[in-house]
Amino acid sequence: MASFNKVILVGNLTRDPQVKYTTGGTAVTEIGLAVNRRWLDKQSNQWKDETTFVDITLWGRTAEIAGEYLAKGRSVLIEGRLQLDTWDDRESGQKRSKLRVVGENMTMLGGKGDNPGGGGAPGRPQSASSPRNAPAEPDHDHGDSGGGYTPSFDDHSAGAQGDEVPF
Repeated sequence: MASFNKVILVGNLTRDPQVKYTTGGTAVTEIGLAVNRRWLDKQSNQWKDETTFVDITLWGRTAEIAGEYLAKGRSVLIEGRLQLDTWDDRESGQKRSKLRVVGENMTMLGGKGDNPGGGGAPGRPQSASSPRNAPAEPDHDHGDSGGGYTPSFDDHSAGAQGDEVPF
């Protein structure tokens, strides 16, 4: 049986990223993303809005870049995979679960003047990636997850505009 687990989201951060480190030294951060959907309700002939809040985990260099360059309200594109976390509730003893996204690639959208948090040349996205085998939980020591910052513009165009290149 074939399977495919891929998520692509574009939205705005709901809070500032807080980078933490595992005992093995791997960076990890949890971000919240607000993703909006707009559709026309044919019965009332009015536009309806729906916001979905998604929790995303970033690992390695991608987590560090998010902590350094992202802030609440900043637009970002996340590519990743779904992961189901399950645990026993300490108070009730019941099984609990939560679906989250493990981010594998991150592209910062907009520029310094477009959104809070800044980072990069206006209107030019910046990307960061984590390896496909990034750790699933911050409790485990998986060593350095690698990853790297890969700008989607060349070094000369950013320097010519006077913006700081984030690497």
